[in-house]
Amino acid sequence: MYKIKQRLLAHSILAVMSGCVVASAAHAGDVTGVLADPPSGQPLAGAVVSVAGNAQTAITDASGHFMLANLPAGHYTLTATHAASRTLSATVDVPAQGTVSAMFNNVASLTKITVAANRYDASQIQMDATNTVNVLSADDLKYTAVHNVAEALGLLPGVNVFNTGQSYFGGIDGASRGEGMFTSVRGLNAEYNVNLINGVNVAQGMAYSRGVQLSLLPPSGLQTIVLNKTSTADMDGDAIGGTIDFRTPTAFDFSAPTSGSITASGRVESRARDYGDNGLGGGLAGEFQTKFGAAHQFGIYTSAFYDSRNYVNSESAGATAALGDRAWRFARTTATGDSAPGVDLERNLESTGMYLGTSSGDTHRYGGNVSFDWKVDDTLTTYARMTYAYAKTAQNTTYLQLIPANVSYSQIGSTGIYQPVIGRIATRFWYETNPEKADLGTIQFGADKSVGGWTFSPNLFFSWGHNDRPDHVEISARNDEYSSVNFPYGASTVMSYGANGLAYPMLTPAMTAQLNSVSTLYARRAGELTESYSGQEKGGAKFDARYDFNDGALTSLQMGVKYVDSHREFTNRDWTTPKFTDGSSFGSLGLIDGYYSSVFPGVYNYDAPTIDQAALKRLIAAHVVPGDLDTCSDLYINNWNCNTQRANEAVASAYAMATLKWGNLEVIPGLRLEHTDIRNTFWVIPQDASGNEIPGYFAKNYTHYNEPLPSVFVNYRPSENAVYRGAIWTSYTRPAFVQLGGGSQVSVSADGLTTITEGNPNLKPIESLNIDLSGEWSNQHGGHAMLAGFYKKLSNYIYEAGSNPVNAATVDAGSIQYIRPTNGGNGKVYGIEAAVRQKFQDLPAPLDGFGMGLNVTGQRTSVDLGMDGFRNERIQNAPNLMANGELFYEKDGFSVNLSYHYAGSYIATYDYLGRGGSWDDLWVRPITRVDLHAGYAFHNGIQLDLSISNLTKNYSYWSHVGKSSLALSDVVDSGMTTLVTAKYSF
Repeated sequence: MYKIKQRLLAHSILAVMSGCVVASAAHAGDVTGVLADPPSGQPLAGAVVSVAGNAQTAITDASGHFMLANLPAGHYTLTATHAASRTLSATVDVPAQGTVSAMFNNVASLTKITVAANRYDASQIQMDATNTVNVLSADDLKYTAVHNVAEALGLLPGVNVFNTGQSYFGGIDGASRGEGMFTSVRGLNAEYNVNLINGVNVAQGMAYSRGVQLSLLPPSGLQTIVLNKTSTADMDGDAIGGTIDFRTPTAFDFSAPTSGSITASGRVESRARDYGDNGLGGGLAGEFQTKFGAAHQFGIYTSAFYDSRNYVNSESAGATAALGDRAWRFARTTATGDSAPGVDLERNLESTGMYLGTSSGDTHRYGGNVSFDWKVDDTLTTYARMTYAYAKTAQNTTYLQLIPANVSYSQIGSTGIYQPVIGRIATRFWYETNPEKADLGTIQFGADKSVGGWTFSPNLFFSWGHNDRPDHVEISARNDEYSSVNFPYGASTVMSYGANGLAYPMLTPAMTAQLNSVSTLYARRAGELTESYSGQEKGGAKFDARYDFNDGALTSLQMGVKYVDSHREFTNRDWTTPKFTDGSSFGSLGLIDGYYSSVFPGVYNYDAPTIDQAALKRLIAAHVVPGDLDTCSDLYINNWNCNTQRANEAVASAYAMATLKWGNLEVIPGLRLEHTDIRNTFWVIPQDASGNEIPGYFAKNYTHYNEPLPSVFVNYRPSENAVYRGAIWTSYTRPAFVQLGGGSQVSVSADGLTTITEGNPNLKPIESLNIDLSGEWSNQHGGHAMLAGFYKKLSNYIYEAGSNPVNAATVDAGSIQYIRPTNGGNGKVYGIEAAVRQKFQDLPAPLDGFGMGLNVTGQRTSVDLGMDGFRNERIQNAPNLMANGELFYEKDGFSVNLSYHYAGSYIATYDYLGRGGSWDDLWVRPITRVDLHAGYAFHNGIQLDLSISNLTKNYSYWSHVGKSSLALSDVVDSGMTTLVTAKYSF
């Protein structure tokens, strides 16, 4: 029923947009306007109004009126400066003739700014913010061919984008989709960030994690992204990394009474075309806003989008084969296969098998936003906001597998050093579907009321999100299903390595022939079916009050309360059909409907079959019966419930903060208090004294946190073009629900010892003391620069481990033994961020359109995971170095951008092979990407853009076991993406 309501809500968004009446936009040529001081409403006389990228200026008269005459047609950003007021900003579209009125916003208050239309707006918002922020404008999102907002965030300093996690599409399975999914901010993983849409806490639908899958949101569905890297007392305290606010416009963010746009796009993915598929996709988006009423006191903004992509990407999975089928050995060993003494463990690794495959599928996304605003009078504004995004992904993975068997060890001469001898190699085929249905929605109602010096801001909000994997199917075939003699090998290694670092299998002709003939392999079973559902609903209310003083050092006092209540549920059930016993071939199942001539074009030229999805569904439906349920035990009731977890979390908070000013110095002390109650419900599987499984039951545990979070922010503004910030603030992150209340298994030994393996409700939150120092500078010649340093001292650290218990420890309590996840120790994160952007507008025409941008982040991380051998580890997904560079040309409606992105190597998974040390951590190699954009805005409201992502077709993912070894590697090639868009604005 709840999902039906969600669909109705999504359809209502689209209906609102389609029902809006399109009105004609006002004509313009000269630009006029009236400036007023935002706090008092009095006219601003003597203010200087300037045009970004143009030398023309105007001075307001005694009534605040100004005029900029004879501006060439185009889109402009206006800024107005005055000694008695902060900078004001406006954007206007100037046609060939006529007059348009500019409506200015006060950019000094970040909370009141929703849309940054261009990079000049974004820079001004950053300059005027109280805390350290980075802003992506509408132009930033438009000038890129990235797939989603996760990848767009990678344009910002201090942000690493990664395309896989620890959930049920982790590892190379997630990476092979070829798009960014999650972000880390200043060295902290995705679950250490707070994600907001228009200020509303979004639901966390991911299984096993508090992270949010940002690949759900396309760049076309949003207008501005604000990344808060420091948190003042009025912000949620559970953000050690950062707070990311995805913002949509309101009607009052536009100067015209009525306006809108329609955008059509086409996409092509080069790797799919390498396979002979079309790789095509596209989208359609639109927005409309109007203000109405006698005084234009009502405003409606609505938008909607739909897009799709079709992909086929290449996979080479040596690390995955090492983990899944132990397809690895040490090259020099003892007689029992351990690494020979004195030999470097990493460099002693060798691959004895691998998976070669394709990842193909499609993604369809749709959604939209609706905003209604009512300016009741000069003291009261009310609003309603609603957003929705839905994504349905089909992902199908095909693997040709080389699996070692009968491995023994032979001495090398009389040296006492041994080497592996691979008795035979099995050729196998494995196929899985990895479908996903994900959605994310928010709705809120609020108001801002001024009474005297007071401003009251009540707000009600609700959010829901789901990440479901229905109908996940696995099916396989083997040449050794009935016999263990094929194919004899006898050598000590299988792989040779090319200059490119890739492993190449050395196969016999018979093995190659069998690998190219999957249809003749023996079918193992009709398949395995898994259904997983994960979601959260979150709602609450908050009330903020602010009092502004007219004189004295104390300029404002702000306080507020907030209550958030959420419910999440996760279920996972699995059915495995019996093995075939009649010698059926895989080809006889009727699933193969074609072949790719090369499983990894240009590298591995083995035939790879494609699977008929309809035939696969029929096969599963015909063979899966209730008795095949085998999720995690022997009894049906336990199998049905063992992977079910529910959690209710209530967070109550209150804060107070003051703003004090002495000339150009601003000091903002604050205190926030957060109280959390968590109730977990999970299934218990007991055993009797004889070790027999007995029917289980649901149990509960409880967790409570109380976190005082003091902060002090100091800002010094010697001029309108410079700001220096310093901040000391505290934050925390609550552990993942699966670690607090994972399922419980109880066993009783013959001597009466009871062992209970379960989640740990006594886990402490991860806490952080944060220090931030930064400076920002701008000039009147199209330039902006930023330099920031940060330090975070962590305690009670917990890393992301998916469904596995973190730091599982055994605690004896008499006749009962508990095995539970535990906290780690302390850690630290520190680094420097630098960014500069300069348009060379003072050069003679036409060179005045050129410019450059660069941001660089250097950071170091170190944490104690709480286990011997892991006392000084890098934090997951945290490169030491990241950089973005850009060369651009913008003039007379024409724009060209050539950009470069770099992210250094980082750890994805600790102790990947389970050897009890950090030498076998899974690392991700540095990622580099070159993107290109070119566009032209015509005078009639039409704009055409061409964007190419990964112009040089670098590999999108390359992980390997050990920091310095490529012997066991996973590689994904997702090629180049080209996007063409046409936009008509009216």
